[in-house]
Amino acid sequence: MSAVSGSQQHPIGLYFKVWGLLFVLSAFSYLVDFFHVQGVLRWSLILILMVAKAGLIVAIFMHMRWERIALVSAILLPPLCLLVLCGLMFVESDYVFLNRMLHFTLRP
Repeated sequence: MSAVSGSQQHPIGLYFKVWGLLFVLSAFSYLVDFFHVQGVLRWSLILILMVAKAGLIVAIFMHMRWERIALVSAILLPPLCLLVLCGLMFVESDYVFLNRMLHFTLRP
């Protein structure tokens, strides 16, 4: 970065490296399907690779890496809170489903 010119310039090599890393992560995602990985391992790998790719895109291509922490927090914390709430609702949905099955289907 050049402070004298007043504009921010990031090295083009960084973008090519991230682009290559995104290509490798996408290849791993396709390999999960190619090798027929099943069950929890499949979805865990797909979600981990998806989050890694999204993180790289947000950090480098959306320039979040070079922003102030307050702006990064303002942009990234609401979606993270929504993900946590979705996880809590997912956990609670099993409890509600089991209670409904217990109380509504077993009565004569």
